Amino acid sequence: MYEDKTLVCKDCGNEFVFTAGEQEFYAEKGFEHEPQRCKACRDARKNGGRAERVMYTGVCARCGGEARVPFEPRDGRPVYCSDCFAKLHDED
Repeated sequence: MYEDKTLVCKDCGNEFVFTAGEQEFYAEKGFEHEPQRCKACRDARKNGGRAERVMYTGVCARCGGEARVPFEPRDGRPVYCSDCFAKLHDED
């Protein structure tokens, strides 16, 4: 039925394999065109060039445990671990 096919990525020019399994999946989904990009270039496009999120560590104001948050904790402003944060919102 299907056989592995070597394709060339239109972004980076590297060769990649369009496997028989992937071809079957494409056919089942009704996709008419073969992929034009390798997995690395597809992933890069999906991420849109976004940088990894920087996480900061603080002390949870409720339980005293470690709280990892996407902003830099400041003195006088409470931060919460994910469990305590969820509990606070469940209480509302």
